[in-house]
Order: sequence, then structure tokens, then C-alpha cells
Amino acid sequence: MLSPPPVPLFPRASPLPSPPRASNPNGTDPTTAAAGAGMGAAAWWRRSLGQRFNPAGVAAVAAVAVSEPRLALPHVSLQDIRWLDWGELRRAGFRGVVFDKDNTLTAPYAPGLWPPLAAAFDQCRAAFPPGSLAVYSNSAGLKQYDPDGLEAAVIEATIQGVHVIRHDIKKPGGEAKEIESYFGCSASNLVLVGDRYFTDVVYGNRNGFFTVLTEPLNFANESFIVRKVRKFETYIVNYWYRKGHRPIKHPLLPDARQIVKFDPYKDPMAPGA
Repeated sequence: MLSPPPVPLFPRASPLPSPPRASNPNGTDPTTAAAGAGMGAAAWWRRSLGQRFNPAGVAAVAAVAVSEPRLALPHVSLQDIRWLDWGELRRAGFRGVVFDKDNTLTAPYAPGLWPPLAAAFDQCRAAFPPGSLAVYSNSAGLKQYDPDGLEAAVIEATIQGVHVIRHDIKKPGGEAKEIESYFGCSASNLVLVGDRYFTDVVYGNRNGFFTVLTEPLNFANESFIVRKVRKFETYIVNYWYRKGHRPIKHPLLPDARQIVKFDPYKDPMAPGA
């Protein structure tokens, strides 16, 4: 069985032992159970099963594997959003940030922000003008699962300062029209943060975003199938790195190192150190 590899700041040519790192609290988020109960058991299972099989994701894997593997390679990989320097992203010319939701900002299906990320999210809100943060997720905002927008409204009320963008097509399918319409700018002026190579990163790179990959926050609440798919994605991406593929250069930020706040392996002030 493949073990989850370390998430480097930048891609490595070959796997190396994982260095010591600041702790990433992966306990159970108490809001998860409430989220499942609030949406009803039947709705929860429909969503869960729907997310486990994503035809657009399957098609994307095939297309990327055949044509352009670098579409699955993020511009930068970090443990979580605490490692991002939001001020540097703003100074580089980015006009907003688009987050995936589950296991990027919240535990799976939970409406509330993962507590250890609260300070980093406050820093993000401070760096960007009001209305510049959004969620674009295959759960929240997807009309298939939330046709009346009720759950999107709950998330917006729970995570202050974020707007949930409604959309019809699961990532990585579809274009960025809804996002560009909300922000009033090209996707190339936006940052996309997510935890999946073949959904978040492929979608972001296909549409011109600056892509940031973070580690999932809570494996405990994630389905067995999704965990297996994650391992498969990581295996394929590591293979492409070893073959010499590298991320697409982004015009606003050719060197992603400038938006890394610090090296969490050395800085004593790193989160959880």
C-alpha cells in the first residue's frame, strides 16, 4: 500500500524522507456531525456517493495523462493556508482568492472554518478588499446538491467574509465564467486553493489561476474511496515529477517562493511548532 508522501514546498525529482514538520491537528471537527445531521441522512448519502464518482474528474485524468501532465501540477504545495503570505499575493497583483471548501477550509461537509486556520483566514481577509474571497466547491454551491442555495447561505453566515459561488458543473469540468463574473476580472488575476490534484489543480490550471495545493485537514471524516483516489493521484503526480514535468509558469508570479511565509521546518514561530 502506498503511504501518503510528504508535501514539499516545491516538487522534488525523486521521493525523499519526510522531514520533521509543524503539527497539523487532525482531530474530529465537532461541526461535521452537525452538518451531516442538518442536511438529512438521505441528502448526505446522495452527496457523498455523488462526490465519490465524478465523471468529469475521470475524463480529466485521462486527458491530462495523454496530453499535458503539468496541468495537474500546482504552482506551490504547502501544508495548509497558514503557510501563505497573503500580503505578498496581493502585492504580486492578485485580486482575490478562491477556496475549495471540504478539507481545505473545513472538515468534510462541515459549514465552519477549521479552528486552527482562523488566524490565517483573518490575515487573508485583511490583505484583500471585502468581497474578494470566495468558495467554489464540488459540495457547497453546486446546484445539484443545493438547488435553493440554503446551504451556501449557511456557510456564508458561518465563515464571515466569504461568498459561495453557485455553479452547475463539478470541477475540473467547466470554465471559470461564474467566478470571473463575481470578481469582475480574469481568472489569471486570482488564486485558487484546494486539496486535490485532479479536481482543484487541474481546474485551476486549465482556467489560468495561480494554483495552491494544501494537505487535507481531516482524513478521519473522509470516505475510504476518496482516500484511495488521493493515493492514486499522488502516485501519478510523483511519477510525472520524476519524469521531469514542472508546473506551468504564472505571469503574475513566476517564482512562487516569495509567497511562502516561512519554512515551517526551521522557524520556531511556525504554527504548532
